[in-house]
Amino acid sequence: MSALTKAKGFKKSRSGTYLSMAGTAFGAIGVAKRLKKARAEQDTLVLLDATVSAVAIVTGLAILYRELKRLGDDDVLLG
Repeated sequence: MSALTKAKGFKKSRSGTYLSMAGTAFGAIGVAKRLKKARAEQDTLVLLDATVSAVAIVTGLAILYRELKRLGDDDVLLG
């Protein structure tokens, strides 16, 4: 298998999924800051937007976790 083929399959590998999870979790930091600021300023619209973003992050992490479980032993990069 060539290096280019492995690189294309990275997104569907365990490593790629972990990297996606880390990126998604990193986005949660920004959302948490927006939630805190919106609460302090009592800005309902920003609070609602940040809440929807937080739900999207949780859903994204759940989907990535499910994909990680599905990968199991058939990792693209290992074989």
